[in-house]
Amino acid sequence: MPTPNPKSQASALRIGGLQPLTTLDYPDHLACVVFCQGCAWHCRYCHNPELTHRSTEPGVPWHDVTDLLERRQGLLQAVVFSGGEATLQPALPAAMQAVRERGFKVGLHTAGIRPGSLSRVLPYCDWVGMDVKALEEDCQLITGVRGSGRANWTSLELLLASGVEYECRTTVHWGLFDLQQVQRLGERLAGVGVRRFVVQLARAGRMLDMGLSHTATPAEVQRVWQYLGQLFDRFEVREA
Repeated sequence: MPTPNPKSQASALRIGGLQPLTTLDYPDHLACVVFCQGCAWHCRYCHNPELTHRSTEPGVPWHDVTDLLERRQGLLQAVVFSGGEATLQPALPAAMQAVRERGFKVGLHTAGIRPGSLSRVLPYCDWVGMDVKALEEDCQLITGVRGSGRANWTSLELLLASGVEYECRTTVHWGLFDLQQVQRLGERLAGVGVRRFVVQLARAGRMLDMGLSHTATPAEVQRVWQYLGQLFDRFEVREA
């Protein structure tokens, strides 16, 4: 039986958008971002709501990605697969393999919606940005999906055990988090061995749930940031 061609399998990847150049999505690398279409969770602060549904529209063809990589050979260092939730797509391993064969590193942004799917693609990853939604018991408030906390934290365990380079990040909207929750989350992450943690402050202007009201930043926020900075080798606060 002939061996499947990863390049032909990669063409089945459903792509909702393509960012040709970024310095932010893969630390210390020039990268492009492939935004995969579709997500099974409905995070209320999601700032890419157009990528959450499983569109039947053609979207961006895979050859647009490979054409970009041909043109940017020698400039780009990596390709980041983001979303939506890239790991929900069966074509993702083939797409990652095709990128590697062209000499680029592979980055992944994921929330680990399905731990089994994440485990299948981790061998193709050079770096992972892991979205830890909240404490396991609080995740459903963010995602709207029962059992999402167990999936999210099981995927974190798989990532930490894999040895793949990573950062963990949590998007914080002050209508969904308070300072005590953020502090407890940081403590739990440090307790399971996370060494790089980023708090991303939610964008108020563009969210899946536009009824989520803007809430002022708590007065004691700097004290919590300083505390979290002591728990991790690297801690950062940035805009989502």
